Amino acid sequence: MKKLTVIAASLGWDAVERNRAGRMAGLSFEPRDGVFPGVTCVAQATLRTGLPPAEHGMLCNGAWIPELRKPLFWEQSSALVKGRRVWEDLRAGGGTVGMFFFQQSLGESVDAIVSPAPIHKHGGGMVMACATKPADANGALEKCFGRFPLWRYWGPLASPKVGRACIDWFESFTAIHDVDEAYLYLPTLDYAAQKHGPGSRADRAAFAELRRQLERLAGICGKRGAELSVQGDYAIAPVSAPPVSPNALLRKAGLFSTRTVAGMAYPDFHNSAAFAMCDHELCILVGDARQKATELLLATGDYEAAEDGILLAKEGSWCDYRWWTDGREAPDFASHVDIHNKPGFDPRELFFFCRGLPKGTHGRSRPVAASV
Repeated sequence: MKKLTVIAASLGWDAVERNRAGRMAGLSFEPRDGVFPGVTCVAQATLRTGLPPAEHGMLCNGAWIPELRKPLFWEQSSALVKGRRVWEDLRAGGGTVGMFFFQQSLGESVDAIVSPAPIHKHGGGMVMACATKPADANGALEKCFGRFPLWRYWGPLASPKVGRACIDWFESFTAIHDVDEAYLYLPTLDYAAQKHGPGSRADRAAFAELRRQLERLAGICGKRGAELSVQGDYAIAPVSAPPVSPNALLRKAGLFSTRTVAGMAYPDFHNSAAFAMCDHELCILVGDARQKATELLLATGDYEAAEDGILLAKEGSWCDYRWWTDGREAPDFASHVDIHNKPGFDPRELFFFCRGLPKGTHGRSRPVAASV
């Protein structure tokens, strides 16, 4: 049985064409239809189940929890992804599987795991750490490389070079706990295209970095006797228009409620009739009045209807989770990286104090690249 390593990256076909990269690391690439919604957790859930989002249950990078009446973003429990895993037959026959930096991998039915899992301190700040399976692998990796540089993984200091750290940990881990089938997420292309725009100088440099990282991975896989496969998660498109703010409109219409604490407006989901979970180009409407909310938003002309309960901002725009228009009402989490407290994805976190606007976005189904 030949080993297999699958790389997931935000590799749109347009980026391959733009960089004339039909061949990289000894691999040939071809375009394939991207999953919809075209965001990280959805694409990676489809990759490991072979199922569409309606069946595996991940509709965006967050999930509405009816029992809690609140959205939770970037939760990492594997139980959020429904359906049979593509590796189940392999493991049933005695084969081994590992997941490295994949979303929703904690508690997964695999033999090896590395997942970012920082500890948030009570006094503010965080301890950079990863969760691993076996648990003692984290200590061994930290002895070699120090704590995983999560400040490079997301936020204003995020860098395409963080992919090198992902590969360092992957190579060292598999040297001790090798697996027959490995899944590795490389966030290398995410940051520059979102922050500076697809085709920007920074984006071209990030693509050159990805090429070098894939060449290194090809060498590692060759030594391990593993075949290398690269799959695009989604494609990033340029931003050419201001963002839309569905929750600000729903609040004005009396459908979304807030409560004021120390002058700041926090969401009151228990008394809200509708709320928009914003994630890049799309928003998912939840609540008893979601049909009324849908009609209200579509009437503005700033949105397009996608699937049931899912709207897309007009091409070139994106959906901002914010519900306030007066900056004095902004909650305390609004001005910094706080991916679990914010009830929506915030690309402004790529800028210091969240004082910037992204020049790239994703969410629509666009052609992605895959190795053949």
